[in-house]
Amino acid sequence: MKNVLLIKEIYSDAFKNLGTKYVKSYFKFFTWFCISSYAIVLYAFVFRVSTGFAFE
Repeated sequence: MKNVLLIKEIYSDAFKNLGTKYVKSYFKFFTWFCISSYAIVLYAFVFRVSTGFAFE
């Protein structure tokens, strides 16, 4: 739980003094897009491993 709070604090500090509203919203969108893309890749990998896909 301590790690989650630390990540939340780093995330909020990163966007505190960024600049205009458009820049903040762009970087927030880009952050969530990267996190969701990474989650999709992890899901696909775990799915392939669990179904016995041969990595040749």
